[in-house]
Amino acid sequence: MTYQDTVNWMFCQLPMYQQQGKAAYKVDLNNTLILAKHLKNPETQFKTIHVAGTNGKGSTSHMLASILQEAGYTVGLYTSPHLKDFRERIKINGKEVSKQFVIGFIKRNKTFFEKHSLSFFEMTVGMAFDYFAKQKVDIAIIEVGLGGRLDSTNIITPEVSVITNIGLDHTQFLGNTLPAIAEEKGGIIKKNIPVVIGETQGETKSVFNRIAAEASSKIDYADQLITTSYTSDLKGSYQEKNIKTVLQTISVLQKQNWKISQSNIEKGLQQVVKNTGLKGRWQILNENPKVICDTAHNKEGLAYVMKQLQEESFQALHIVFGVVNDKDLDSIIALLPKKATYYFCKPNIPRGKNAEELFTYFSKKNYVGNVYDSVNEAYKQALIQAKKNDVIYVGGSTFVVAEII
Repeated sequence: MTYQDTVNWMFCQLPMYQQQGKAAYKVDLNNTLILAKHLKNPETQFKTIHVAGTNGKGSTSHMLASILQEAGYTVGLYTSPHLKDFRERIKINGKEVSKQFVIGFIKRNKTFFEKHSLSFFEMTVGMAFDYFAKQKVDIAIIEVGLGGRLDSTNIITPEVSVITNIGLDHTQFLGNTLPAIAEEKGGIIKKNIPVVIGETQGETKSVFNRIAAEASSKIDYADQLITTSYTSDLKGSYQEKNIKTVLQTISVLQKQNWKISQSNIEKGLQQVVKNTGLKGRWQILNENPKVICDTAHNKEGLAYVMKQLQEESFQALHIVFGVVNDKDLDSIIALLPKKATYYFCKPNIPRGKNAEELFTYFSKKNYVGNVYDSVNEAYKQALIQAKKNDVIYVGGSTFVVAEII
């Protein structure tokens, strides 16, 4: 199979959350443990940092990778979803896994995958761990896919567990209260392994304190401990919280004798995009008109982004907007500005929400906009209609951003 054949097979043959939603969610780690054993437990052959949370886990993972790269370490980075190419999920020092490795890994293990009906996510986690072990990375930053306790990544014993924050997202799997979701994400806390919580939240603190106490794990709340302020090349205002989470995590690593200097931290935070290739976080795609895209897609993420958007100076605001079909629009509608022209579109995945339905919902709430056949068509029209002092925002879903980057 060619690389494209291989990736198509992974996408089409097996359940995958990105395509199917709830059907792809597994209720235990049995498959992942069977796969790890088949691969000779690669996850035991390198050090890791495990990163969970509702928002910010991707940015946090990339910042940690960048700092550790600046400190001279060979750093694996496993994240999801990808924006353009599957290989973005698995990187070492910012360089994507080779097409040949992806092809070879699937070819070698395809019979096993089919026999055990492994999901897309389980296979991908196995591939990442196998790759990092074979390439002998010093440490790998492993971002949780969904939740924590039952996530395929949760077979590692990390140097430190990180949970950025808790919000109401993926409630159909994780529960519909913050304490219930915290319980799931807190499932990455391991015995005697320190844990860093990014944001202190009244409803979740007691849950994390209890899980950490039961595991005899030292728990730190980054927002209560970090008082210094640092800047980053990631410009979203929400990054201030992520930076605190990162700084506290680095502090824990330093106590474990990882050699990371002040200058590594400063430079690492300033070179995240260059070092890791991160895209889609308050990314400026054009000036005159200014085009901003961001992958924020839930209430907590959009609250920050919309606030920052309103602080921009513009004559008129144009919003290219699409979501997935299980998105709870009632939870986000109040955050979205009425004083804007909307370009409603459907991201090009099976889970994309019909643009007509989106238009109907928004129209009933007195929002103004039109329906477009595709994300690209919506974006093209926004560029045509916007004047040079206007701002165009593209978002609502990671998959919308992926189509225009």
